[in-house]
Amino acid sequence: MRQLIRHMLAAVALVVSTAAGAQAWPAKPVRIIVPYPPGGAVDVVTRKMAAKLQEQTGQTFFVENKPGAAGTIGIATAVQAPADGYTLVANDTTYALLPHIVRKLPFDYDTALVPVGAYVFAPMSVVVRSESKYKTLADLINGARASAGQVTYGTGGAGSTPHFVSEALGIAGGARFLHVPFKGAGEATMAMLSGTVDFQVASTPGVMGHVKGGKARLLAVSGSKRLAQLPEVPTFNEAGLKFAGLMNFTGLWAPKGTPQAAIDRLQKEIATAMASADMKAFADGIASEPGYWDAATLAKDLRERTEFWGKVAANTAFERQ
Repeated sequence: MRQLIRHMLAAVALVVSTAAGAQAWPAKPVRIIVPYPPGGAVDVVTRKMAAKLQEQTGQTFFVENKPGAAGTIGIATAVQAPADGYTLVANDTTYALLPHIVRKLPFDYDTALVPVGAYVFAPMSVVVRSESKYKTLADLINGARASAGQVTYGTGGAGSTPHFVSEALGIAGGARFLHVPFKGAGEATMAMLSGTVDFQVASTPGVMGHVKGGKARLLAVSGSKRLAQLPEVPTFNEAGLKFAGLMNFTGLWAPKGTPQAAIDRLQKEIATAMASADMKAFADGIASEPGYWDAATLAKDLRERTEFWGKVAANTAFERQ
């Protein structure tokens, strides 16, 4: 009888200990790796979310930028980290491009990471500096048709989402643009503002501050409807290009094997954050939509986007790294 009681008490202690451990997350600082340089949309949105998660949980959430190789350096760093809930990686739709732009990934694309959730949904924008001679998307495309290869665009690197969207726009419009890659979205934006390149395709969070400051203009946005913040800017569809639903998002992934209790808590905190007034105001301020996708929704969307970008890649002159 005494032995049975000891076993029962041990089992109860194990359950209590496990529950306490689950409730304790996060018990130490949480690192969120951004696999791109500072200043881009993923960086801007992730830093805002990290601050909100820190406010809600009382624990430190810090962002570490590890750019390079189309984001695979930062992702590989996260994959190799302990799967304990204290290393996460942020990304956007570029993640769905990786099988099509990298010949041999340093991790298993299908299994190395598990989705946590996505939030802050932004249209892709065609943006020019305020002094640009191109007043509409049609002007830009017609200019490229008239001088093939002379109208330039900048991106944060070959194989990025802006690169593929820009190429898809050219294909749809029957035009050829000249791609000028930089070492990050922030550098590409500076090149556009200085006139080094003619235009940039960017996620709106990364350029909205320049638009509001009068330094840049949006020629068109993706999505099925115009931005409430900039109702005068037409959609790609209205500009004559069938490019309706492509919305960028920022999301979080965790290394495979991360405790489900940590992921569940993180999902709850992200959903709470995106329901808050200040995160809604933040999203509105960068011409984006607040919202939240759970892990299952993010996984489904990722599969569909991976297939979509594969079709674009097949029609783009791009040699995989």
